[in-house]
Amino acid sequence: MINKKFIQKLKKDFTDDESARRQIISLANIILYDSKRVIFALHRGDIKKAEEQFTVIENIFKKLEKFGFKRIAAEGAYKAGAEEYVEAKALYLILTNGKISEFKGITLGYESYLGGLCDLTGELVRRAINEAATGNLEEVAKIKKIINNIMAELVEIDMTGYLRTKYDQAKRNLNKIEQIDYEVKIRK
Repeated sequence: MINKKFIQKLKKDFTDDESARRQIISLANIILYDSKRVIFALHRGDIKKAEEQFTVIENIFKKLEKFGFKRIAAEGAYKAGAEEYVEAKALYLILTNGKISEFKGITLGYESYLGGLCDLTGELVRRAINEAATGNLEEVAKIKKIINNIMAELVEIDMTGYLRTKYDQAKRNLNKIEQIDYEVKIRK
């Protein structure tokens, strides 16, 4: 026979874990979508809106801390949200002349930082295209330099798996910005 107390403990552990999982996924999805909104606000030049949204997002990260970093980091939804947040925060720091370094007050893993930085290159290419369209060619050159600096650091890390895919996307973004810069110079 099976020990009923043992089965009841398994059932409770499972139920508790599923409840935590649903809460983590729900909060992580808010982080993901709000981070996307921050990126769009930054592309529109609405720094104030982005800063307000960061406050909301960072409070959600604090709510997630009650589950423990190891537990939340195991959820794919959390990983996606954290990575999008890194992308948004890094873009904000670049646009406000800040320096990209570890974000204070939030615990994030290296995968979130590396994936977010790789994705950041795509947002920078998007910004460069928009700036080129308005004739702001100095900004295009500045963005190219930033992407080159990011890639110079990322190339030193032998990324594998999921992060390798992100890195390869970042390399394609480097190629795109080089092409944009080339075309801008030819048209001068």
